[in-house]
Amino acid sequence: MNNSILKSADLKQTKKRTIIITILENAAAPLTAEEIMELSSKELKMSFSTVYRALNALADKNIVTKTVYQDGKLYYKIHTHSHQHILKCTKCNECIPIDSCPLESLEANLCSETNYKITGHNLEFFGVCPKCQKKES
Repeated sequence: MNNSILKSADLKQTKKRTIIITILENAAAPLTAEEIMELSSKELKMSFSTVYRALNALADKNIVTKTVYQDGKLYYKIHTHSHQHILKCTKCNECIPIDSCPLESLEANLCSETNYKITGHNLEFFGVCPKCQKKES
């Protein structure tokens, strides 16, 4: 699948890009560049600058999306052309995707009230997961 993604975006297929796309496709939650670099080191050693350049090239072609979360870090995920919200543990950073969007009606109301064409939104919930709660007890 990586070959067709890169080809359709008119990007050269490199081993580094292919590894990064595979890591993001298999990730349960968005990842930082540091996490991607760490995971990629099992297959191919890459520097931070190489990972950032590859991620920026993939983001420029809408293959990946980048979002700054509440913790101030930049996270990357495969662009699915749909949005998704997450519930994130503040202790272990486990992320659970939220299947529904509680903001759809608010977004529609804002569009009609302001005449804006809203192109997206971001919503994060934070808390402590059950495993971390047990550890704290």
